[in-house]
Amino acid sequence: MELVGSNGVGNNGGKGRLTVGGLGIDLIDIDRAVYVKGSDAFYTHFAGPTAARLLRGKWLKGSAASGPLASLASLADLGKVIDSTLGDHGPLSRAPGTTLKGQRAVGVTDAANDGTLYVATTGAPYPLEIRKSGSGRIVFDRWNEPVSLQAPTNAINVKQLHGGN
Repeated sequence: MELVGSNGVGNNGGKGRLTVGGLGIDLIDIDRAVYVKGSDAFYTHFAGPTAARLLRGKWLKGSAASGPLASLASLADLGKVIDSTLGDHGPLSRAPGTTLKGQRAVGVTDAANDGTLYVATTGAPYPLEIRKSGSGRIVFDRWNEPVSLQAPTNAINVKQLHGGN
């Protein structure tokens, strides 16, 4: 899994990009709704080639509280991502330093969960990346940049796709 650019705006929502096994989606969580725009590969994998052609470039809209897209809403909330990723850990140890996108970082490894958190060693000590063996990485970027949340226009409500259920 790769989550890039998950940015929150207080309790008003957030947005980000998620890639799992090469299947990418853009996420926006705003006004108790979650919006998802998948790559062609994402739509093909989950809905088939015919649906993928129909959904190409389109946003899907669903409830952030329940329904088929609800589980994705938390991925656009930086606080929830960090809490779920770092909340339960085993013994920690220092990992070798590295450079991520040109920025020096120090690593903290959780051997019990086979993951490493990398934190910037210059400037503000922001988390830069979490790597977990076998499940990928979460990349944090654009710290302190303004986030503008806007609901996509002409989104397809997933309730319409499920016959109103």
